Amino acid sequence: MCGGKGTRLESAREKPLHPIAGTPMVDRVLAALRESAVETIHCAVSPNAPETRAHLESAAGAATIETAGEGYVTDLMELLERPVISPPVLTVAADLPLLEAPVVDRVLAAHGDGTGSRTVCVPAALKRRLGVSIDSRLEPNDHLAPTGVNVVGTTDDTTAMTDVSYDPRLAVNVNRLEDARIAADRLRSSTAGGN
Repeated sequence: MCGGKGTRLESAREKPLHPIAGTPMVDRVLAALRESAVETIHCAVSPNAPETRAHLESAAGAATIETAGEGYVTDLMELLERPVISPPVLTVAADLPLLEAPVVDRVLAAHGDGTGSRTVCVPAALKRRLGVSIDSRLEPNDHLAPTGVNVVGTTDDTTAMTDVSYDPRLAVNVNRLEDARIAADRLRSSTAGGN
């Protein structure tokens, strides 16, 4: 999902193209998905991010699907109506620059048979400890924050299982410039051998 406006980020670039340690966030997410067990990748773009679409189609060599850009849930519902998309579907926000293939594979393994839906959340306390913004919370569990990673299953059941992760790679959504700085610092320290 990479068609949002990204107004909170206040970047000179479209949000998915905002560089984290020199690489656009969307490229980091794509790399994690390509190295994972995910079979097919479609990038949901919108009129809100035309440079992102151009980048994905040319530099990143990714398949894009146009949405209206009216918000995450509305765009997701629109995607699920497309014949090229069939559940189960893993959805990933483009603002997770720390995402890695093993994290994606754990989400897929937890999903199992593919029938139900899952929402992956992290404790709000983890986000506070990392120093990143908390822009939404899972109702009615206000101590949990959605990560932007979900699985839409094959059943029509509208309730989703909630998976709670304590993995910092899922807790750092870049919605503000300070989040971007924290993500870049974590990438640099992990490259240098730290955590």
